[in-house]
Amino acid sequence: MATVKQILGDLNKESFISLLRKLIGESKYVQNNPPELIPEEDRIVNHVLDTLLPYSTTTGGGPLVINHVTYKPKRGNLIVEYPGTQPGNILSFVGMHMDVVTANPCDWDFDPFSLSIDGDKLRGRGTTDCLGHVALVAELMRRLGETKQQLKSTVVAVFIASEENSSIPGVGVDALVKGGLLDKLKQGPLFWIDTADKQPCIGTGGSIPWKLHVTGKLFHSGLAHKAINPLELAMEALKEIQSRFYRDFPAHPKEQVYEFATPSTMKPTQWFYPGGGINQIPAECTVSGDVRLTPFYSVSDAMKKLQEYVDDINANIDKLDCRGPVSKYVLPDENLRGRITISFDEASSGVACDLNSRGFHVLCKATEEEVGHVKPYSITGTLPLIRDLQDEGFDVQTSGYGLSRFLDIQ
Repeated sequence: MATVKQILGDLNKESFISLLRKLIGESKYVQNNPPELIPEEDRIVNHVLDTLLPYSTTTGGGPLVINHVTYKPKRGNLIVEYPGTQPGNILSFVGMHMDVVTANPCDWDFDPFSLSIDGDKLRGRGTTDCLGHVALVAELMRRLGETKQQLKSTVVAVFIASEENSSIPGVGVDALVKGGLLDKLKQGPLFWIDTADKQPCIGTGGSIPWKLHVTGKLFHSGLAHKAINPLELAMEALKEIQSRFYRDFPAHPKEQVYEFATPSTMKPTQWFYPGGGINQIPAECTVSGDVRLTPFYSVSDAMKKLQEYVDDINANIDKLDCRGPVSKYVLPDENLRGRITISFDEASSGVACDLNSRGFHVLCKATEEEVGHVKPYSITGTLPLIRDLQDEGFDVQTSGYGLSRFLDIQ
């Protein structure tokens, strides 16, 4: 008797590429960077519907149960269900999002908004993140609808809107969960298909975006003793903050178990100052960056610690290392003190997948069979939506099938 795998057969590359070409052709209109760029995910939904409706209960052509769920105009989600024979048995594929990050054609060697093929590489905005996964899972559901196999487990695919930017809430998976439309997926493993490299991703990091605003005193650089240099203060304060952070959040023993590529990190990524002449010490500057926190530490604890570091530095700013004989952060004669403040943008927590889950073991077995080896990995990149799902009681496992080294052109 033929197995499910044998009946489904290999991926129909011609059909997959045909659908992906249509999806990439819409990528210009699903860039997610509000308020300038608000995606219209229904452009993607329509192509997936064209593929699946002929095998659906909607048309009478097959067993697929399709639910197009929209909370904002032109920004739909798509839930596709292939019913199984045993109630309560279920598995799901979620996370195939229909929006993409922005792409400036001037920065690309080819048109990012159309699919091109270079040898064995498929190129275009979204081929890995995440329109390629949309096409892949759509092809799986199409094949199930065609073959009409008797499966014990119900198979559900959830194509979602609004993953790349959360500034407009209530559009994608958050709204689906709130509305109870995914509740039955808690009965089985939920495979989040939005990573890369064909291996199980078993851990992700939390993210804490921060801004360190530094106030000094503006003065001519030829009279540096009359200034409080905010640039120097920022560098020394940040050095002290980083030193304390790595003391309080060292490499965690579980990071080895989960094969994290890096421990938790706290570092600057941007620097701003209000401008002025080269011979002018400015009055202020701002350093921005992020914390990437492995999931074995609390994001709220880390934020509290960062605030404590800043408060202590301000209280003892005269003890902070200076730079040179006239560098100082206090001007007693003028009753002036340099000052730093820290603020945070929206933070999110990381995820450690359940390594005892049946879903994890099944994913590992399937990966070994198809790829030839299995090597689960973890990174401190952030997938905030899956932590929310885990907190809601879903057994989340993650994987993906593009190549992360090509994410800059995909």
